[in-house]
Amino acid sequence: MISQKKQARLAGVIYLILAVVSAFSIMIVPSLIIMPGDAAATMRNIVFNEWLFRLGIVGDLLSQVTFLVLALALYRLFREVDKTQAILMVAMVAVAVAMAFFNMLNHVVLLLLAGGGGFLQGFQPEQLRSLVAVSLNLHEYAIAGEGLYWGLWLLPFGWLVFKSGFIPKTFGVLLLINGVAYVIDSLIYLMSPAVNQAIAPFLSVPLAIGEFSIILWLLIIGARPAKPVVEGRQ
Repeated sequence: MISQKKQARLAGVIYLILAVVSAFSIMIVPSLIIMPGDAAATMRNIVFNEWLFRLGIVGDLLSQVTFLVLALALYRLFREVDKTQAILMVAMVAVAVAMAFFNMLNHVVLLLLAGGGGFLQGFQPEQLRSLVAVSLNLHEYAIAGEGLYWGLWLLPFGWLVFKSGFIPKTFGVLLLINGVAYVIDSLIYLMSPAVNQAIAPFLSVPLAIGEFSIILWLLIIGARPAKPVVEGRQ
């Protein structure tokens, strides 16, 4: 039980690191630099805050590595619960990470376009702004694709928590709701970004509560002993 508790708390620490680094690289940095619908302003922001933009790219890279490490830590914690579901969980994370690595190239492209290297001399300013706009849109659609797998990995994770016996079933249910919300959010964005923007406030709570609550539980409690089965009862 001590080993299991330590493993659970280690997973909680890794999960917290992932949450902090991801919030910085995926939410904070883009909100300070990228101006939706204004390619010219975005290019200026990248030029004047190049170090911050580069730091965001590095943070994104580190968050993906951390995501993989988290998946492996959770696999070790839950493999005795249901090995098939634990493998599926890791597989979904691996796909999400692969997509994220490719998506990072869109931000590298933005960095190159804003830098105005010699190889861009043949482009007019309007053409460069158009290329920036395309890269920004590709990045947003790729994030929606990643979001699908951010949801899909939570489904086996939530099921494992629900069946584990050493973490309350409530957290498993919350993770399942969280996962379904991610899937809905991503699919609606891919079909209609305008509709997605309209329903975003309604998805904000289910998109956060499941993962936030499991991080706190793993950090504070870790794993608790399973309740003994009363003889004669299932």
